[in-house]
Amino acid sequence: MTAAQGLRLNRPRLLVGTEQAWTLTVRSVLATARKVDRWAPGLIFPLAMAAVYSSQFAKATGLSEFPEVDSFLQFILPATILQGIAFNASNAGTDMASDIETGFFDRLVASPVARQSIFVGRVGGAAAAAGFQAGVHTAIFVVLGVPIASGVAGVVALMLISIVLSVGISGFGLAVALRTGSTEATQSMFPLIFVMVFVSSAFFPTELMKGWYQSVAERNPFTLVMDPTRQLVISGWSWGHVFEALGYSLLIGLVSLSLAYRAHLRRLRRS
Repeated sequence: MTAAQGLRLNRPRLLVGTEQAWTLTVRSVLATARKVDRWAPGLIFPLAMAAVYSSQFAKATGLSEFPEVDSFLQFILPATILQGIAFNASNAGTDMASDIETGFFDRLVASPVARQSIFVGRVGGAAAAAGFQAGVHTAIFVVLGVPIASGVAGVVALMLISIVLSVGISGFGLAVALRTGSTEATQSMFPLIFVMVFVSSAFFPTELMKGWYQSVAERNPFTLVMDPTRQLVISGWSWGHVFEALGYSLLIGLVSLSLAYRAHLRRLRRS
C-alpha cells in the first residue's frame, strides 16, 4: 500500500460522508435541471398566478384593512416564492421514491456510502433548487419595478427563508417516500401542500377573511412564515421578522425531517 492510499483510507469518516452527501446533492440538482417538466411549472405557474391576481385584486390595496403596499405585486411576492417552493420541494420525495422503485436506493445502501449522505443529498438538492428559484422570482419582480423595502439584505433573507422552508416542506414528501416507496403516494402530498398555501395569508391578509376560512388561515403554519417575510418586503428590515420567519420555518423542518429520518432508518433496516 502506498502512502497516498494509506492517507485516503485514514481520512475522517465525517469528511468522507460530507463529500458523499455533496456528490449526491449535485446528482439531485443535475437530475432536476435535466427534466424541464420538473422545474418549469414551479418557475412559471406562480408568475402567471401573480399576473392574474395583481390584475384582479389591484383595487383591494385601497381597503383600510389592507397593508400599505406599493402594489399588489409587492404584497404577493412572498406568496409567489412559496408557490414555487411548494411545486419543487415535492421533487425531493418523488425522486427518492423513484430511487427506491428502481432499486438505486438499495444499490447505494449496498455500496460503501454513508447512509446519512443518501438522506442529506436529497435534502440538499431541494435546498439548492429553492435558493435558485427564490432568486429568480425575486429578480423578475424587481425588474418589473416591485420595490424590496429592506433592500439587498432583505433579498438575502428571502432566499434564506425560502431555503429553510423548502427543506421543511420536502421533509414531508421524503417521509412518505421512504415509508411507502411509492411515487404515486408521494405525489399525493402535493395537493395537500398546495391547499395549505391557498388557505393561508399568502394571497390575502387574514384581516379581510371571515368565518372558518379566517380561523384556519390564522393558524396555518405558512401564514406564520408569510406574515413576517412579507414585512421584510413592504416595511423594511427587521431582525425580529427575520428570526420569526426563520424560526417557524425551522420548526416545520424539525417536524418533517424528524419524520423523514425515522422513515429513512426503518427503510435502511429493511434493505
